[in-house]
Amino acid sequence: MSNDPLLQPYRIKHLVLRNRIITTAHEPAYPEDGMPKARYRAYHAERAKAGIALAMTAGSASVATDSPPAFNNVLAYKDEVVPWMRELADACHEHGAAVMIQLTHLGRRTRWDRGDWLPVVSSSHHREPAHRAVPKLIEDWDITRIVGDYADAAERMKAAGLDGIEIEAYGHLMDQFWSPATNTLEAPYGGSLDNRLRFAFEVLTAIRKRVGSDFIVGIRYVADEVLDGGLTKAEGLEISRRLKASGLIDFLNVIRGHIDTDAALTDVIPIQGMASAPHLDFAGEIRAETNLPTFHAARIPDVPTARHAVASGKVDMIGMTRAHMTDPHIVRKIMAGREDDIRPCVGANYCLDRIYQGGEALCIHNPATGRELSMPHDISKAADRRRIVIVGAGPGGLEAARVAAARGHEVVVFEAAGQPGGQVRLTAQSQRRREMMGIIDWRMAQCESRGVVFRFNRWADADVVQAERPDVVIVATGGLPHVEMLTAGNDLVVSAWDILSGDVKPGSNVLLFDDAGDHAALQAAEVIAAAGARLEVMTPDRTFAPEVMGMNLVPYMRSLQKQDVTFTVTFRLLSAVRAGNQILAKIGSDYGSVAKERLVDQVVVNGGTRPLDELYFELKPLARNGGEVDHDALIAGRTQARLHNPEGAFQLFRIGDAVAARNTHAAIYDALRLVKDL
Repeated sequence: MSNDPLLQPYRIKHLVLRNRIITTAHEPAYPEDGMPKARYRAYHAERAKAGIALAMTAGSASVATDSPPAFNNVLAYKDEVVPWMRELADACHEHGAAVMIQLTHLGRRTRWDRGDWLPVVSSSHHREPAHRAVPKLIEDWDITRIVGDYADAAERMKAAGLDGIEIEAYGHLMDQFWSPATNTLEAPYGGSLDNRLRFAFEVLTAIRKRVGSDFIVGIRYVADEVLDGGLTKAEGLEISRRLKASGLIDFLNVIRGHIDTDAALTDVIPIQGMASAPHLDFAGEIRAETNLPTFHAARIPDVPTARHAVASGKVDMIGMTRAHMTDPHIVRKIMAGREDDIRPCVGANYCLDRIYQGGEALCIHNPATGRELSMPHDISKAADRRRIVIVGAGPGGLEAARVAAARGHEVVVFEAAGQPGGQVRLTAQSQRRREMMGIIDWRMAQCESRGVVFRFNRWADADVVQAERPDVVIVATGGLPHVEMLTAGNDLVVSAWDILSGDVKPGSNVLLFDDAGDHAALQAAEVIAAAGARLEVMTPDRTFAPEVMGMNLVPYMRSLQKQDVTFTVTFRLLSAVRAGNQILAKIGSDYGSVAKERLVDQVVVNGGTRPLDELYFELKPLARNGGEVDHDALIAGRTQARLHNPEGAFQLFRIGDAVAARNTHAAIYDALRLVKDL
């Protein structure tokens, strides 16, 4: 038996959880037609077989047709969900993990133009900023219907063989009733706290009548909205006491904050550069007040933080949800004494930002997450050992080296710089984004433990590569900033990279033209603004920084708005001319004939990258495959076998930005799905 607090079992009623680590409810947006089919099942089963105690599925499953999912959620209001949830539960139970599901009615936190186009309902007409729907004021017959919908959904989950359910009450309909900020009803459902809680207790009572007293029912709820006019901490503590006194609830899962705007959501679920475990002490207060089993999750990115949460008695079960998207095998590695081997969550929040923009959750540096049916988390050995030369030690090149070494190949990596990292190292120049180096540091450790040979400060041309007598060459040289963007005056501009690297100092009156919409522009803007410059950020897009996405945008805006930075959308920088010791910027618009000018002392451009691909084209005529990638084989997981030049000595591939400007995830995914079959 281990003495590790994280590895101690914990009992709730009849259910014994094998350790203290859970994944809290989250919706990775993998359902098909609202059902948790094979992909969804494989995602949770991977974490179950690696030792997680409890998989809390969905985030959250909708109980009613007038609660259409804001993104691709499980539809718990359909009877057909039962066999799919049963298969998921069986798959996780087989590996010893418990399974529950989070149920909700979204209230105003959705859109009316989804699903069956029914009116959104809430306890007020107040629009939620995040989803923009103005709700219908809920009526008595709506309440009766929705209470029944909750009970029906709970009964379905019991029939599916789940170990329990969790009701969501933060930002959704239940706590829209609770909060004075979102409840304008008259009695009996509005006004006093007793009245505002009436709907919640009617729901919980109806659920208990349907599922019985033995079935586990918990609630993930806000106990302090941290919002003027909203639910206060004092009211949250009183709600907690009443939940316990009711006897209807078996565990509490504590949230602090509100989630109706991007900024508020980011404070509830912090990203990189923000404090770890900011609400843990508050969860501990709730546990001390109620003595109910208490769960919590909010930026618990690493094992020491999780261990402290449990060892200090602040919580009984700790959620490491985004961390398990990065590495599903955390518990297995703790048990094996391999904590240093855990792939670190770097807080990039690529996962959540993608789903809030209508995509599927993907981890920025684990491309196997969500792709368990086609991509391995553990790399298998190759039948034959080959010599693989990789040029470039950015994230894509290092992933190629890691996977090739894990396959048992002999691997040599050339890197022109003195250190690994590529564009990630440039990104990490920002103090707020320094955690990104975890992507590089983890891969370097993995490579070094497997004997990968690194040759830094070495420019690899065709002769150098051929001298290594490789069987396979992978060009992962990345790209360089695209600055030839203007009709005239390209020699007068500097790139965002120039500012980030410190090679060019910020001017005092700066125009930053962003035609790529990614992090580089806003990071450069932070540097320029911090230097005291007058700064205008301009984009031809209808919104600025569309590739940065909502939650990642929040810290940038908090920084740049304080510096009085101007943001201008829908205008395009056309050209630049010298005007004495200043630059006259000529500006137009994609929307029609308009001409403007700016007189500045510095023009910074962010146009993405262009491939650094000279080496690839030098080697292409010498390669057996002529550099061709068999896309059908790549997608199907088969070996690359195209033959263009029978006399060629090696296969040649290129990945990441050496192909075209994309992002870190794309570069790593390129590497994994190619090299796993070499």
